[in-house]
Amino acid sequence: MEELDAQKWVSSATDRITLNALDLKIGTATVTFNEQKLTAQDIQFDADQETACFVFESEIPAGTAKLAVEFSGELNDKMKGFYRSKYFSSTGEERYAGVTQFEATDARRCFPCWDEPAIKATFDISLDVPQNLVALSNMPVVQQKPNAADNSVLVTFDRTPIMSTYLVAVVVGEYDYVEDTSADGVLVRVYTPVGKREQGRFALDVATKVLPYYKDYFNIAYPLPKMDLIAISDFSAGAMENWGLITYRETFVLVDPENTSLIRKQSIALTVGHEIAHQWFGNLVTMEWWTHLWLNEGYASFVEFLCVDHLFPDYDIWTQFVTDMYTRALELDCLRNSHPIEVPVGHPSEIDEIFDEISYNKGASVIRMLHHYIGDEDFKRGMNLYLTRHQYNNTKTEDLWNALQEASSKPVGAVMSTWIQRMGFPVVQVLSSKQLDGNRRLLNIAQSKFCADGCEAPEQSLWLIPINVSTPTSANAVSTVLETSKAEITVEGVGEQDWVKINPGTIGYYRTQYPAEMLEQFLPAIKNMTLPPLDRLGLIDDLFALVQAGKSATVDALKVIDAYRNENNYTVWSSISNCLAKLQLLLAHTPAEKQFGEYGVRLYQPVAEKLGWDVKPGESHLDTLLRSLVLGRLVSFGCKKTLAEAKRRFEEHAQNKSVLPADLRSTCYRAVLQNGDLATYDEMLRLYRATDLHEEKDRISRALGSIGNVDILRKVIDFAMSEEVRAQDAVFVIVSVALNPKGRDMAWDYFCEHWKVLLNQYEGGFLLARLIKYLTENFSTEERAREVEQFFREHDFPGTERTVSQSIETIRLNADWMKRDLDAISSYLKQQEAEQQ
Repeated sequence: MEELDAQKWVSSATDRITLNALDLKIGTATVTFNEQKLTAQDIQFDADQETACFVFESEIPAGTAKLAVEFSGELNDKMKGFYRSKYFSSTGEERYAGVTQFEATDARRCFPCWDEPAIKATFDISLDVPQNLVALSNMPVVQQKPNAADNSVLVTFDRTPIMSTYLVAVVVGEYDYVEDTSADGVLVRVYTPVGKREQGRFALDVATKVLPYYKDYFNIAYPLPKMDLIAISDFSAGAMENWGLITYRETFVLVDPENTSLIRKQSIALTVGHEIAHQWFGNLVTMEWWTHLWLNEGYASFVEFLCVDHLFPDYDIWTQFVTDMYTRALELDCLRNSHPIEVPVGHPSEIDEIFDEISYNKGASVIRMLHHYIGDEDFKRGMNLYLTRHQYNNTKTEDLWNALQEASSKPVGAVMSTWIQRMGFPVVQVLSSKQLDGNRRLLNIAQSKFCADGCEAPEQSLWLIPINVSTPTSANAVSTVLETSKAEITVEGVGEQDWVKINPGTIGYYRTQYPAEMLEQFLPAIKNMTLPPLDRLGLIDDLFALVQAGKSATVDALKVIDAYRNENNYTVWSSISNCLAKLQLLLAHTPAEKQFGEYGVRLYQPVAEKLGWDVKPGESHLDTLLRSLVLGRLVSFGCKKTLAEAKRRFEEHAQNKSVLPADLRSTCYRAVLQNGDLATYDEMLRLYRATDLHEEKDRISRALGSIGNVDILRKVIDFAMSEEVRAQDAVFVIVSVALNPKGRDMAWDYFCEHWKVLLNQYEGGFLLARLIKYLTENFSTEERAREVEQFFREHDFPGTERTVSQSIETIRLNADWMKRDLDAISSYLKQQEAEQQ
């Protein structure tokens, strides 16, 4: 039995105490006050509300009281609450660690508590554990009492600061660690599986540099004496910011120099930056309720880029922000089934569902826009004001606006409220562009809500939009705020043939629509790359969004992409690839499929030939990333030359003749599997079983979905659901099958047949919503939309309702897009093919 002692202030006399408890067996509950003791006569559980109510025979008077509860629970397999995580010893023996994951509402699965972010307390934690295991919690150990009788030790930790329940953490298991002390005197350790301590070095290096950076940025010291980062074998999310004990998936914290790809290393740096930002923003100052989740997540998702840009300037990370965060938010936020950044939530299943691209990516994107609007110095000052004023307390969005407004003297609250409280975003349309005397250009612009289906929004929506305009001679020719539905802007210093770009740097959270002649003026500057990368990227991304909304023709967008043949920037290619990958999925099973593959090969081949297969001495970080991206796309387009070279390199790797660089492995694995047979599949499984690096297992298992034979793809799904693949990874293996047009229907059929197993494993976590999204959103017929709709009407999947609505809406948008443009796309591709011959 475990014991809980809680001291509370009773505000008015009562004969009952209600708190949160779930999946716990409660023995006795005793309350002590004024030297009197009462034991609960009755304990009433409410499974739906996830509460336990202790009823006493007489009233507890107002004042201080102490509640003691005896209870027991189980170490579950659901990756939430207090759960067990499987690992293997050096001799291959199966063992388990005990790990906690409490966000959002699962502390109640571990101990009875008032499990809400605003009900903060200090925590005194003790763990009774076997002597050979490592025991960790939020605070340092203050005492260890060995018990020789059973080889156990009672480990007592220091009292925590005042904090929310969802940030409490304990881990018990076998771990090695590396340690260092940051410049501001904090002891930092990275705990790794036994024998892999060296793989914690990169994260340790990042963490020790990030702590002093944030201390300077916020002008507030990190409030705890130690900071632990730990790699957990079974972990649902990417990482969790428990105060002083940050837990990570192994792939989000471990770096093996020979086997870790550059993109993965970059992702680890961002994740470490994100979770450490939470130690101030989320832990020291916490949102009042989950409605304000974006305050935690949007902010940390912005600041992770600030700190990685500071530590690794060669990553050019702010350009990557646009494809990683900004465009993904816009894609979701134009749907009718999106939601505002601030969304009222009640039940735990509703809370799980808002850990999505709106809270994280849109949140980060509007903060980036605000940071640009008020400038870095005022932003820093405002952050310090906010954190100092509310430390150890809870806040709402308005508290942040007030602090930033005070620091900058700009109307932050007025400008930002529309972006936070309203769903969606505007499109700024240039209605006309007229050249005036004296090298001036008059633009007539208008704003309206951007809708994915191209329809007019039923309600008149006006945003306060910070508008900037650039020209070939001025990066900031105009800076204003658009408050009305229409306006005129005069741009100085522009010749008749010069381009004029709205939203330079793609900072404003909106789309832009240009008339054809203005779009034409960009083409020479795209070809010779005098237009900056973020503007080249923003242009093509906006254009494709307008295509999907039926406001522009697909063929016109493909013609503009033609201007990008000399492109050399990784992030711009990343954006083009996102646009074309979507189109490729929709053109699968249509007559245009083969020609689109040939079109893709012609587009990507020149840049691939320039880069070659091997890393050049002194090449930039971004060129290494670009090589993986371009060769990967050529494989997906079925380029014979690339496939042959990938297979040759893979065979040398499989026979231990040479090691494939980690950056090229996914590409080569997919190339080999694309036309692979059972023997190829078995060879991949051999490699999967031979590695003990989680990242490599991920790479191989997610490549299995590329197989072209549907019978083998069915084996891939069975493999995903077997003991060999962890539950946290199985979802992504099934998704890789669903993203292969040859496996799409079969993966959906599998889901419909085995929904009970999947629901039981993943209910109440974000992985289930992720699975449903990717299984369904690439269908493109009305029949499929109705089928998906009916399935989820008849089967209840709590916490995925919004995801299901978004998927059904997306299927119908896909169907409309194909109906509108398929014939024209086919003719264009045929004509392109004829011109090549």
